[in-house]
Amino acid sequence: MLQSLAATWWAWVVLGFALGVLEILAPGYIFLGFAIGAVLTGILVGTGLAPSGLALLLLIFALMSVAAWLALRRTMGVREGQVKLWDRDINDNP
Repeated sequence: MLQSLAATWWAWVVLGFALGVLEILAPGYIFLGFAIGAVLTGILVGTGLAPSGLALLLLIFALMSVAAWLALRRTMGVREGQVKLWDRDINDNP
């Protein structure tokens, strides 16, 4: 059953929208990458470009999610008020 559900495009899109709602409830650009990855996987499944195996679909979902997260990180950057990590102390000798 899970195999056939993963092969339907609308299941991936619904998962993407559900993860988007989670992002609204807990903002931080974490669930948004997964949501974009799920919707993109749904588009690939809907157009017939994705393989039919569950393991390969999960791999595509993971790769799309990482790519979306990296793109979001690059475009959104470091948020205002985020903690800056210092790599050397002012009292260290140069």
